[in-house]
Amino acid sequence: MPAPSAADFARLRKLVAIADIDARPSKPIEEVFTGRELTTIPVGTADDVTAAFAKARAAQREWAARPVTERSAIIERFRDLVITNRDFLMDVAQAETGKARSAAQEEIVDMILNARYYAREAVKLLGTKRVQGLLPGIVKTVVNHHPKGVIGVISPWNYPMALSISDSIPALLAGNAVVVKPDSQTPYCTLANAELLYQAGLPRELFAVVPGPGSVVGTAIVQNCDYLMFTGSTSTGRSLAEQCGSRLIGFSAELGGKNPMIVTAGANLDVAAKAATRACFSNAGQLCISIERIYVERAVADEFAAKFAKQVKAMKLAATYDFNADMGSLISEDQIKTVSGHVDDAKAKGAKVIAGGNARPDIGPLFYEPTVLTDVTDEMECGRNETFGPLVSIYPVDSVDEAIAKANDTEYGLNASVWAGTKAEGEAIAARLQAGTVNVDEGYALAFGSTAAPMGGMKASGVGRRHGADGILKYTESQTVSTARVLNLDPPLGIPSAWWQKALTPMIQAVQKLPGR
Repeated sequence: MPAPSAADFARLRKLVAIADIDARPSKPIEEVFTGRELTTIPVGTADDVTAAFAKARAAQREWAARPVTERSAIIERFRDLVITNRDFLMDVAQAETGKARSAAQEEIVDMILNARYYAREAVKLLGTKRVQGLLPGIVKTVVNHHPKGVIGVISPWNYPMALSISDSIPALLAGNAVVVKPDSQTPYCTLANAELLYQAGLPRELFAVVPGPGSVVGTAIVQNCDYLMFTGSTSTGRSLAEQCGSRLIGFSAELGGKNPMIVTAGANLDVAAKAATRACFSNAGQLCISIERIYVERAVADEFAAKFAKQVKAMKLAATYDFNADMGSLISEDQIKTVSGHVDDAKAKGAKVIAGGNARPDIGPLFYEPTVLTDVTDEMECGRNETFGPLVSIYPVDSVDEAIAKANDTEYGLNASVWAGTKAEGEAIAARLQAGTVNVDEGYALAFGSTAAPMGGMKASGVGRRHGADGILKYTESQTVSTARVLNLDPPLGIPSAWWQKALTPMIQAVQKLPGR
């Protein structure tokens, strides 16, 4: 199966929110598997962003006035179109990122899960809610949720569909418009889904895609948006948070991770070793929630390491547009340099390679073997720093308590994985880990796929949450409306003010003692 055709890219290119695109400077987009040029993408400017926001604001006012049920129907149609066009979408994802098809399929699954959850739950989550008022029967209090306006989404290259489209779906359902800056390496992943959103009935001006460099397009989005959703590095997240703070606008971000796995002496080592290959090396380890550190109780550490290394060595690397590869390519030369640099540094300082450890230019220009290290120390580059590639280290520990302490000894807190003798033991360990999501007897997919539950990072791994009620309500302004149904807090007619003020606090205390208060 080949990469998408020139005609496909030409069709999608017309969807960018840039005027006179044929007269604009363009950037080449390469097929990662081979390095050959597939097409080009016009490079946006700050003026393009300003124009997109102007159109989005005009469209948003009408969109916000439409019933939530109508918005939901469009997202349901989009979900159906994603399913129908999933092969083409996976082709685009593989062409631009070099990921294996199984990792490309994760993007499809993520979009259909989010679309279905929010389309079905939006009416309930966004509806006016009656809450307890100051005085029962006398005061009526409700909470409304209004859209913020135009949401800015700055999405990354590693999961460019899931982390642009799935983050935009709840924003749109909440009544907002969205302006997206896709990563410069993967713009067509976003555009291919934009095409389906438009086919589903979403007004084009309501969802604008402006490709271009972060220093120009990203900065302009931060300067114009009413709320920012960002996925990327912790360092960039800190900078964007400062910019949003100066404008007093909301900000949500999923940032870096150095995610741990804990394997206890009672765990099924065969199952854990097999699952760890996916937990560590899905999308060649270029996944914010993938595992980079494995803590194993010493009594079974050597046995687990041998089983895991055997599984890793059996993984198939290939540049193929089908499901016959276990792992695909890295996306760029920079990623290859980072991974090889971490491996070489660790080896030079005494670490042992028990699987992998080599670039594979015989397969493609950016392939690197899934790699497992032992004897890693904090002085090594990969000891405490995120590699974001196919590299994981195994650490023997003397107890579960030590494993938990070491797992938590990091500035990050995004995801964790636990493998224990029983589900109850695993859940007890999970509750002690400082991570926004923890998977018991799984690496990352269960928690990330549970779209009704919040997902995000603790510590330097993020701010805010995607998924669940948090994932849509963050795109709204909460408004409390309280109505005096019988009387307000002024003294009733004929009652002296001094008497009323003396009686007010005891009266409120008495109300608080009523059942249900």
